[in-house]
Amino acid sequence: MTKFEVSRSFAEEMDSKDPLKKFRERFYIPKLKNGDDGIYLCGNSLGLQPKSIRTHLEQELKDWENLAVEGHFHAKRPWMPYHEFLTEKTARLVGAKPIEVVNMNSLTVNLHLMMVSFYRPTATRYKVLMEHTAFPSDQYAVQSQIAFHHFDAKDAILEVVPRTGEDVIRTEDIEGLIEKEGKNIALILMGGINYYSGQAYDMERITKAGHAQGCAVGFDLAHAAGNLVLKLHEWDVDFAVWCSYKYLNSGPGSIAGCFVHERHARKSDRPRFAGWWGHDKKTRFIMGPDFIPIEGAEGWQLSNPPILSMAAVNASLEIFDEAGMENIRAKGDLLTGYLESIIREIAGTSITIITPTDRNQRGNQLSLRIHGNGKKFHQKLTDSGVFCDWREPDVVRVAPAPLYNSFMDVYRFSEILREAI
Repeated sequence: MTKFEVSRSFAEEMDSKDPLKKFRERFYIPKLKNGDDGIYLCGNSLGLQPKSIRTHLEQELKDWENLAVEGHFHAKRPWMPYHEFLTEKTARLVGAKPIEVVNMNSLTVNLHLMMVSFYRPTATRYKVLMEHTAFPSDQYAVQSQIAFHHFDAKDAILEVVPRTGEDVIRTEDIEGLIEKEGKNIALILMGGINYYSGQAYDMERITKAGHAQGCAVGFDLAHAAGNLVLKLHEWDVDFAVWCSYKYLNSGPGSIAGCFVHERHARKSDRPRFAGWWGHDKKTRFIMGPDFIPIEGAEGWQLSNPPILSMAAVNASLEIFDEAGMENIRAKGDLLTGYLESIIREIAGTSITIITPTDRNQRGNQLSLRIHGNGKKFHQKLTDSGVFCDWREPDVVRVAPAPLYNSFMDVYRFSEILREAI
């Protein structure tokens, strides 16, 4: 186990031994007014821009300029099958088979599409289990789906909450509620990582408990994709959705991703909202009136994808593929552990870290509960060159991203933290 030291020499030594250090040079680091690199700890909100994205975008612009509509077939990467260039890399990223993944739409659109297919309430089994403080967009989506089926969200949503005096939810409490209410639960929908606390949930255990009670199980991986080592196929998850602009560094509002387990791949009778890009490729351009879904996750596509956005995702996935999620997570554990040790040593009782200490229950994010004027504290960090974010009522989130953050970033943060306190 690494013994951390709050010193410049320790940070320099860790950076010199870092097998992923070369990847930092592949990203644009925001500059401060004095020309120094900013301390960017906000990859959990928006990832930095990979330099290679420009080349990918310019290629598509060039093909559009020179080929116009023929780019669909004759571009360097033809647009017609463009999403297929991302499939295998996406599958490796989330621990899936190629048939189980597709890049399409935005996260909440994908969540709605998945709920159309996997939230199938009956008079007795209609409830949705969610974690306390789920991301608001997920709450709104679930509430609207419940209302669409003519149920009352106040009755139909089951929230699993932390025990009194605790900030994170124990896995055994999730399992206990599933066992108690399972016959009434149609869908379990949780975040892979809770956006507020930074807690990573045990998706394998939750899925196993849900399936034992006959529940469909899905996850919002907005804060987990590109952050955690995922094994969605092995864990037997029914579906998952994620965005690509946080840890996946694909640009603001970039196209999202979706996983549907292989055992659902050929069930063409499963209810869904259909669009022509999900139609069988062999007969799509016959333009017939009857929808025949592509087998697998691709069958949930609606429209042809935005190529420019997809090019950015492709560029980022190439980096993840080269670095490898196991290596990214290993460095993430060290970076986050170093950041945690520094905060505890410097901050004392003025800051409480509400994210679990156990590295198996978190990714790169640490959520700091500020005792006192938290907004003023956050502003001090910002004014000193730290990019992090504030979440009401009292939390500052900091997240060192392994592909571009260094141990020196964390050490420099320690100097600013000492001043701010």
